[in-house]
Amino acid sequence: MPGTVLVGAQWGDEGKGKITDLLARDFDYVVRFQGGNNAGHTVVHGDKHLALHLVPSGVMYDDVVPVIGNGCVVDPKVLLNEIDTLAESGVSAERLVISSHAQMIMPWHIDLDGASEKNLGTQKIGTTKRGIGPTYQDKAQRTGMRMGDLLDPEYFRERLEAAIASKNILLKDVYGLDTYDVDAVYDEYMGYAKRLGSHIADTVTLLNDAMEAGKNVFFEGAQGTLLDIDHGTYPFVTSSSTTAAGASTGSGVGMKWINRVVGITKAYLTRVGSGPFPTELNDEVGELLTTVGAEFGVTTGRRRRCGWFDGVIIKYAARVNGLTDICLTKLDVLDSLETIKICVAYDIDGKRVESLPDSLKDFTNAKPIYEELPGWCEDITGCRKFEDLPANAQAYVKRIEEISGVKVSIVAVGPDRDQTIMRSW
Repeated sequence: MPGTVLVGAQWGDEGKGKITDLLARDFDYVVRFQGGNNAGHTVVHGDKHLALHLVPSGVMYDDVVPVIGNGCVVDPKVLLNEIDTLAESGVSAERLVISSHAQMIMPWHIDLDGASEKNLGTQKIGTTKRGIGPTYQDKAQRTGMRMGDLLDPEYFRERLEAAIASKNILLKDVYGLDTYDVDAVYDEYMGYAKRLGSHIADTVTLLNDAMEAGKNVFFEGAQGTLLDIDHGTYPFVTSSSTTAAGASTGSGVGMKWINRVVGITKAYLTRVGSGPFPTELNDEVGELLTTVGAEFGVTTGRRRRCGWFDGVIIKYAARVNGLTDICLTKLDVLDSLETIKICVAYDIDGKRVESLPDSLKDFTNAKPIYEELPGWCEDITGCRKFEDLPANAQAYVKRIEEISGVKVSIVAVGPDRDQTIMRSW
């Protein structure tokens, strides 16, 4: 059973990049199975911190094969810029494999993303405007183009002509935007094909053959559970399956190969973009979490909304993902707090609710019911064993275990690789 899935257990930005970077060395393949360059991971290479948006974190290791799965959407221009940036830092992406079935972000997808978000006004989703949603929309409508189409110039041109004929009408007549010329886009994307063509392959066969041969595969998720298109706080979600089951559909690897699901969660809670957030803090504690935790998006630079840890959400994440392990990150951000709160239930119209509300309206109106725990008020960034943590910090971790019903196997006490407690991994 050589498959391990890593997912965000909150709204994303939980520190998945660091943990993937830490664990990837023990695997033969690292697979990104959903999303596009609307997400970002920060990994460490020597004294440099590199931001990855499309390339899987496994690229940092010479003996790991990084794979972009069929569940992803790929902007070739962004991907090539990322590959070049890595090369400038001494990291080769030569081993990168891209699924021929991964959908391709086209320039009009970005235009439509921004225009649609603008038209929503106060009801805007908070999209990154990278073209992700419109690309998945075309995928569902069966009109999108795949990375493999680049390998057949004649077929690509046919698809391109049909797409531009349709999209130009939408761009011009509905949104009043500039239109696209077939020849210009064709030449641009054929240029991408020259550089990326050797990386495009049948990754379903590649990964299944590898697992049948006893290789270990790590499935790296982007975003977080509550941004899942089916199981998140819809409509304030992303356009892909961010939960653990998405690893199977987004890679073509059967569930029988997956035996471990790791949920990454911060010791507090953050989210980027619009939507309900019961434990959000708009006070000095929220400001402290933002400042000390450096809570700004890797991809967009947007300031993240911060709040207390939400036990209702972690229980939900444990259930819908089938979590076997939790990795708790940024515990050190809480070092200076004398009292720490954990939300254990919601008050919705005077009724105590201990599970995630099915209704977005109820979730929006939910008021957190808190349990208070004493803080530890000391620097824990030097701790390397669980027993080295102050008693109150240990108690906080154990309380999260009790609420979630899942063991906390890894505890991060700082941003660097070595600032990680491998408690029971």
